[in-house]
Amino acid sequence: MAASVKEMIEAANAVVPKITPDQAKAMIDKGGVLVVDVRDAPEVAASGKVAGAVNVSRGMLEFRADPGVPYHDPRFTKETTIVLYCASGGRSALSGKVLREMGYPRVYNMGAFKDWAASGGAVEKA
Repeated sequence: MAASVKEMIEAANAVVPKITPDQAKAMIDKGGVLVVDVRDAPEVAASGKVAGAVNVSRGMLEFRADPGVPYHDPRFTKETTIVLYCASGGRSALSGKVLREMGYPRVYNMGAFKDWAASGGAVEKA
């Protein structure tokens, strides 16, 4: 049965906890957190990213997260807490669901980059 993007995001939101920028800041301050920006490179270049975040576009996420492929990024480990964000929260929700399906137990969706920036979160420019 075919699903709409709206239905897919709703399903992702049902399994990936949504957190606020302040909750993300607290998690980051404790350490052991990988912050992942799943926007495309031109978006990141235009606005910057969360300070210390790694940019992995949505289309490459599975390849960076899977230790069995040559594109794996060793920062992705099952022991690491992962906080995802994008422009509005949709891609990060879908990304979180995929990571959960891949066996990553601690995955959170911070939602929109603009909310992080508006909350006074540290931003680094390209």
